[in-house]
Amino acid sequence: MAIEVSEVAAGEIKRYMEAEKVEAGFALRMAIAGGGCSGLQYSLGFANDYVPEQDARYEHHGVAVVTRKKMALHLDGTKIDFQDGPMGRGFTIDNPNVAKAGGCGSCGCH
Repeated sequence: MAIEVSEVAAGEIKRYMEAEKVEAGFALRMAIAGGGCSGLQYSLGFANDYVPEQDARYEHHGVAVVTRKKMALHLDGTKIDFQDGPMGRGFTIDNPNVAKAGGCGSCGCH
């Protein structure tokens, strides 16, 4: 599988890249950190440092996404979407590899 970008998210990423004058050839770089009670923390940014030996690359709706191969296993099947509604506006990340925690202590780490 891969990291998937919805059509809505891809449109928003392209709009942002144009507004911020991000140079052609840049990709959306996704990284993860953390775990435990707070769950994974995701970071998204633009980068042009794709290295085929170290990175996995995916493309959806004209947007390239790269991540380190060691993170790709943890992100396999992840979907990046964009929501704009009464509860707020922003990107959402749905990672099927992460169990939904019920709050502090539910992960068994205490």
